[in-house]
Amino acid sequence: MWLIRNTAFTLDRIPEEFYPEIAANEAQREEWVRLFSIDELEAYSVPLTVDFLKANDKLVLDTQFFEEGVKSRLVASIENFDEQCDGILIRSENFQAIKLIEKNVSKQVSNIFIDPPYNTGDDGFLYKDNYPSSTWLCLLDERISAGVNTLADSGVFFASIGDEEQDHLSTLLRHRFGKNSFFATLIWEKKKKGSFLSGQIARMKDYILCVSKNPYKFNGLIGEIASDVETYPCVNASNPREVRRIPPGMSSKFRERNFTKKSGEVISAGNMNLVLISDLIIKDGILAEELIIEGNWRYSQDSMDAYAKKQELYITQDLYLRRIVSEPRYKRMKDLLPRLGNEGESNFRAYDINDLSKYGWGTNEDANEELHQILGEQYAATYPKPSKLLTLLLAASRHSQGYWFDYFAGSGTTGHAVINLNREDNNNRKYILVDIGDYFDTVMKPRITKVIYSRGWKNGKPTARDTGISHCFKTIRLETYEDTHNNLLLKDITAHGETQFGRDYMLHYWLNFETKGSPSLLNIEWFADPTAYKLNVKKPGTDEYAEKAVDLVETFNWLIGLHVEHLDHWRSYAASFKREPDPELPEDTSTRLILDGSLKETDDGAWRFRKIEGYTLHTPGDQSVRERTLAIWRKLTGDLEKDNLMLDEWFKKYRLSTQDTEFDVIYVNGSNNLPNLRQAEETWKVRLIEEYFHQAMWDVEDAL
Repeated sequence: MWLIRNTAFTLDRIPEEFYPEIAANEAQREEWVRLFSIDELEAYSVPLTVDFLKANDKLVLDTQFFEEGVKSRLVASIENFDEQCDGILIRSENFQAIKLIEKNVSKQVSNIFIDPPYNTGDDGFLYKDNYPSSTWLCLLDERISAGVNTLADSGVFFASIGDEEQDHLSTLLRHRFGKNSFFATLIWEKKKKGSFLSGQIARMKDYILCVSKNPYKFNGLIGEIASDVETYPCVNASNPREVRRIPPGMSSKFRERNFTKKSGEVISAGNMNLVLISDLIIKDGILAEELIIEGNWRYSQDSMDAYAKKQELYITQDLYLRRIVSEPRYKRMKDLLPRLGNEGESNFRAYDINDLSKYGWGTNEDANEELHQILGEQYAATYPKPSKLLTLLLAASRHSQGYWFDYFAGSGTTGHAVINLNREDNNNRKYILVDIGDYFDTVMKPRITKVIYSRGWKNGKPTARDTGISHCFKTIRLETYEDTHNNLLLKDITAHGETQFGRDYMLHYWLNFETKGSPSLLNIEWFADPTAYKLNVKKPGTDEYAEKAVDLVETFNWLIGLHVEHLDHWRSYAASFKREPDPELPEDTSTRLILDGSLKETDDGAWRFRKIEGYTLHTPGDQSVRERTLAIWRKLTGDLEKDNLMLDEWFKKYRLSTQDTEFDVIYVNGSNNLPNLRQAEETWKVRLIEEYFHQAMWDVEDAL
């Protein structure tokens, strides 16, 4: 399982020292013309200027257009990189992707939304459709169970489904997660005109099944947050009769500013009445003395005291008591999601995240029109969901942080919805989108890139360039089965200095007759130069292949669950050496190699180093423990003595020590002589990257 990674940044995230290189990059300029129509801007020129970039700092740079050295420096310029990254797009089979990322995002996912194939045979999905129900359920079950494991305790899972399999999937969810966790079936009116595919009835709806990870920690779906000032009566006829004491100072709207009503008298209206236990005395429009009164009270004595203290109580024109409510009120969401809202007919762009029913929930027709306007192409994807539906659904959970995860991501609507929400309330939700189809490159990624730059689009061109947001996302491609097959190259084993029965061969993947019995699925030579390994990858929508660099560093980070805080770029060093007598041995019996001068950084040195700082999370019991982690990658020359001497000197240069350091664990590629310490019964502080890479890959492959 290998990763090919690129990163996209809005220019405001990039130090201006990079701007001259960016302005001179023709491939990036052409991409911006294609995506954002920047050639229509007044200050546009060929080549671009630094001033143009400064004036358009929400343009989205894609590192795929830059050579590896620039790419490395760009990514390294972002501190706390994983924290700064707002989204992750993963092109992969979805179960493989879930197992890869679970260490990094465990209990950090706030919402999962999936729109899987409906098992109708006509969905147009890349995933095989029209399975027997039991097979289809098995496919979904393992993915749903693995995905829900990544949810925070307060997280919620949504699955969209049609009539054909709604009953089966509902039964599965109820059985798998319990009746309390499977808390709702939402009904979405998805069409203006019904579909007559069944030949018997016009289908107008889809279902959205809702599961909470922990029903005791999930606060439910909120349909409206009312913020206007309202007044509520303090009495309720159905409540038992009790006595309340009201302190003086409450204002009065009674017609007489000075008024007294004696103890024992009754205040009545309709089927309710209040009995005065003390005199009611109003002077200059204010309750002058404590009032003791019996009635069918809505609020407790403690609550009445609190409201009086905040001056939220007043006497009405009928001498009843009401409460002034100014704080937000949270109202539960309804399980019907009509296409039209309280405002009547509206376009797909209109929504209100504080009143979900105001403008309706959108339709399939809206979704197609929306993609047409963003991409400038009709029917760019089959059966997309409108971003309005997902925006409102995710808003209903009222999570303002964490990851929103969609592993049947299709056209990328979930990512679009997360960007909508963050643009609305300036929060920091993140998204993870997984899909394996060509939509990934032709629809999903362009769509996400475009909605970062502008909220509004028409015929593929931005209509609101001033609405761009600051953003960064990773694009990751995981090796597919097809990639694996196409990269199984035969190599002459004699090239490795070994002989077997005559002329033998070794696969590029170093597979032996036994799978797990083989020394490794990894060719150790790859780790001698981590930047040199490449795969032949099929270009989207074609039969052509292109050689792409595999990011071994990024792959390793995901495999061990490393949260990156600082990612250094590759640095090159040159050095000369000499030999001198070894003082620890008898004279003239041995010499040792030493560095002739200090370690010097250069542009083309024989030795290259890259360090990654961060942490991994471990969860013994119910507690998460951070393990401070340092990973050191080297380009090895094959001269073990010189390579290890350079590593020692590099450690000294950065004032690092395996015994006295802030790091709990240090990973290094290649054999080394670093002093080691046993951290626990079977854990060493200095660890060999190749060994843990292999182990972590088996952990993921076993799960698959």
